[in-house]
Amino acid sequence: MTRLSLLLAVFAALALVPLVVTSEFWLNVCVLTLFSALIGQAWNILGGYAGQFSFGHALFFGVGAYTVAVLQVRLGVNPWIGLILGGALGAAVAVAVGWLTFRYGLRGSYFALVTLAFAEVFRILANSIPWLGAGEGIMIKLTPRASMMQFKDLGHYYWLLLAMTLACYLTVWWLDRSRLGARMLAVRDNEDAAAAIGVDAFAVKLQAMALSGLFMGLAGVFYAQRYLYLDPGLAFGPTQSVEALLVAIVGGIGSLFGPLLGAIALHALSEVAQVALGSLPGANMVIYGTVLVLMVLFLPRGLASLARPRPRRKGGRDA
Repeated sequence: MTRLSLLLAVFAALALVPLVVTSEFWLNVCVLTLFSALIGQAWNILGGYAGQFSFGHALFFGVGAYTVAVLQVRLGVNPWIGLILGGALGAAVAVAVGWLTFRYGLRGSYFALVTLAFAEVFRILANSIPWLGAGEGIMIKLTPRASMMQFKDLGHYYWLLLAMTLACYLTVWWLDRSRLGARMLAVRDNEDAAAAIGVDAFAVKLQAMALSGLFMGLAGVFYAQRYLYLDPGLAFGPTQSVEALLVAIVGGIGSLFGPLLGAIALHALSEVAQVALGSLPGANMVIYGTVLVLMVLFLPRGLASLARPRPRRKGGRDA
């Protein structure tokens, strides 16, 4: 079975979840898991394929979320149009941030800290501008109609999110086979060497920023329409950035199925921890931190590496 066939088979199986899962609670867990898989893959395009680790991906998420919310509440724009504009603005802001950082040669921890700083700047701006709801946030009117991207049935939200997630994973599948993807990997492995053989590292990183910002912006649009409320802390705070990064690292950065595996593993762990520890404050974050440390120490390539064949020594014995 080819990787594309496997990918489509996995998503075809996932599409059946609302037909099989009758519990509202467990269906909501599935929605949250799929949401994590989307933002994890969005981060993976930039961090896993282009090698640019971002600590501020909530910036693009918040831009998408606030775009659809402000257009809908303040200007009466249909949220389906807001979906397109939210993704486009997420990509545009990502390109702007990339242009400002990459043109000055910022890499590694410097780039990571700059993205975190940009997210914090946008949080402060959203907290200060009354038209954006300021500290009170912005609430979207409940209008449960498909034409307003709101649904009475949680299953329809799941299918909408599944479509966004499939588009993101198909993009990553395409990157695995495209020249752009090969150039991203070259930049990730050795940017100076890639430049020496004619790869325009600056342009490649900007394209990775655009794709990553696009899907993070779409995730923000979904969040706004699903929960109908935003405030600066929710939209631009560290929660979405940490989750996107953690899901990709646990699942396996630079891999097609890694973020999906990471999302499933982390949410399964979260549910087990909730049952075992109850509502102990901060327990989930402690567990997530512990898992991250263990993964870095003992399985640095993530869960996806378990499916790869082990190298063999000469003589046919396993390494």
